[in-house]
Amino acid sequence: MKVSAIILGGFLFFSVSFGGGIAWLVSKLFQNSTAALSLLCGGFLIGLLALDIIPSALKMYKSIGIILGVLFGYLFFLVLRNLFHPSADNNPSVYLLMLAILIHTIPLSMTIGSLMESSIVGITITASVILHHLPEGFALTTAFLSQRKGTCKLIFCFLSLSICFSLFIWIGHYVNLSTKEQGVLMGISIGLIAATSISEFILHNVKIVPVKFFITYIVMGYLLSTLFHLLL
Repeated sequence: MKVSAIILGGFLFFSVSFGGGIAWLVSKLFQNSTAALSLLCGGFLIGLLALDIIPSALKMYKSIGIILGVLFGYLFFLVLRNLFHPSADNNPSVYLLMLAILIHTIPLSMTIGSLMESSIVGITITASVILHHLPEGFALTTAFLSQRKGTCKLIFCFLSLSICFSLFIWIGHYVNLSTKEQGVLMGISIGLIAATSISEFILHNVKIVPVKFFITYIVMGYLLSTLFHLLL
């Protein structure tokens, strides 16, 4: 069990790193422009929510739990934003996004933990882990590049995400969350990602670039998310 959880954590690290590599290549097209990368990330996250996370959550969990979680997530975002931006800093907070993605992985990892002893689902789970987290790696890396954070910090975030993923797989082997509790966690993740993408990555750049480019960068981010959705 422990070995399997660690291996899956390794697959997650590979997945987000590969997604990060794609983001690095895309950033070269934008010549590492801070505003452009922020808007690209914002559009990508909106697409990720609309095409993948929200539809999947609505299929798996009850709407009331998701809505309650979204409200908690937004309130949580307001509190964390005040902590991360005590001086009204205009840079988007990658740590809010990191936290949102971490919370997003908890229901999935605990579900995997409950299924780990079934050899039938092993290959399916491994493939899911590898593919499912490519977009998260892309989004995190774009956010880090837009805020000009160091590569070491990005790798540390990837490692932390992988370790937490393995940890919650192990916890899920012994503890079962109810469907309502999983729905609330997923709602919190949705609320945090939505608030962060709109407030921190998009609205902060409204006056920085011309309207034409503002819309173009967001649409390009959304289209990239659509491409990930179609390919994965």
